[in-house]
Amino acid sequence: MSEVQRGEREILDLLGVGFGPSNLALAIAVSERNSSVPARSRLRARFLERQESFGWHRGMLIDDATMQVSFLKDLVTLRDPASDFSFLSYLHAKGRLVDFVNHKTLFPLRVEFHDYFGWAAERVGDLVEYGTEVTAVRPVAEGREITRFDVLTGDGEVYSARNVVIATGLVPSLPEGLRASDRVWHNAELLDKLDGLDDSARFVVIGAGQSAAETTALLHERFTGAQVCAVFSRYGYSPSDDSPFANRVFDPLAVDEFHGAPQDVRDRLLAYHANTNYSVVDLDLIEDLYRRYYREKVLGERRLRVFNASRVTGVVEDGDGVRVTVESLTTGRRTVLDADAVVCATGYRHGDVTALLGDTASMLRRDEAGRPLVARDYRLLTEPACGAALYVQGGATEHSHGITSSLLSNNAVRSKEILDSIAASASSTSNRKDHIDVTHSHCGNAETRPVAGMGAGLGAGARGGRMRRSG
Repeated sequence: MSEVQRGEREILDLLGVGFGPSNLALAIAVSERNSSVPARSRLRARFLERQESFGWHRGMLIDDATMQVSFLKDLVTLRDPASDFSFLSYLHAKGRLVDFVNHKTLFPLRVEFHDYFGWAAERVGDLVEYGTEVTAVRPVAEGREITRFDVLTGDGEVYSARNVVIATGLVPSLPEGLRASDRVWHNAELLDKLDGLDDSARFVVIGAGQSAAETTALLHERFTGAQVCAVFSRYGYSPSDDSPFANRVFDPLAVDEFHGAPQDVRDRLLAYHANTNYSVVDLDLIEDLYRRYYREKVLGERRLRVFNASRVTGVVEDGDGVRVTVESLTTGRRTVLDADAVVCATGYRHGDVTALLGDTASMLRRDEAGRPLVARDYRLLTEPACGAALYVQGGATEHSHGITSSLLSNNAVRSKEILDSIAASASSTSNRKDHIDVTHSHCGNAETRPVAGMGAGLGAGARGGRMRRSG
């Protein structure tokens, strides 16, 4: 690789937006590839992350919560079992490998897996710019062909890349009509919000999934004098389907089959197997909560209350707390609860790639439902076709690649597929420029130009991956 001179800007082969588990796995794949090929064949890569350091669902790192995915589905093993970035390599480095073997589990503590991610992220830290928020992505043409993207950041920096990989994660979702406040918050902030609350605090937890059940259990256990009211529209918490045949929906081969299927078949498969991931709870946790509920019923304590087949119809804050109105879906009866805090464990929504890209989204080809068309290698299909490429990781590809899109299960394999696509493109590009002269132009030189009407750009988040689910 040639060095960047004053007045020049390097053209990257790959720029990643966001640095959660998805782009972390990709960064590792890049690092391992670059160490195994001649210098002239190495890929220039950089990842931009809004957070000041690596972090993944920090607000739900409950001390005794375990992963719901096998440690073998770590950042690398399904791509390269011999990689020294594996979870087993991490355990060896930390001196806990034998102890973990004696533990006889496939499911580590969540705090331990987060530490594994941080350990891996530190080892590829030379590829990452933390504390950097992307504000715009602009396609740049040479003649009639789009050959790169200029990526702008909040501090005025400009990065140029032939391939941009967007992995900005999921967005916490609150129930319609609710706004976050000091007393109403999403479970993503759970651990950050608990300090300072009295032992006798009153809580309302909205939601029926794993995070809702974990939140209910934590509040009930940690605040020994608290009243915890769980509100959800189902009749009861539903167990997740993590049976062996159902788990095959998370296999790499399943992504091939899903992507090649007609859209109506894809939709049916997503509906069939929603109970592997959405609004479901581990059976052990369901049974634990029911034991607590029944014990209190026997003893007459009733700190844990369950409003099943119910919905929240009103949340009003006053100086002393929050007044929550709960309506039974079966009888219509309404109950008013006075609470100190309302925790909305109501899931996440997929980031809208089209909104993130701004006017650049007008380049994207779409299906009949208006969703971006995504190639098997996770490349967004554009019109006209580009010499440069946009790739996307995360929930924005669930309609095209299946239920694993926003989960950890397929991270390692997906990173290889994206990297192979980018590497193939790089090797087939002859006489490519490695730098551009920026002495006289902020976004290019006299031979290049931003594409008209494509400059509004990308407001980028920071996170990739997600805790759920089996596989």
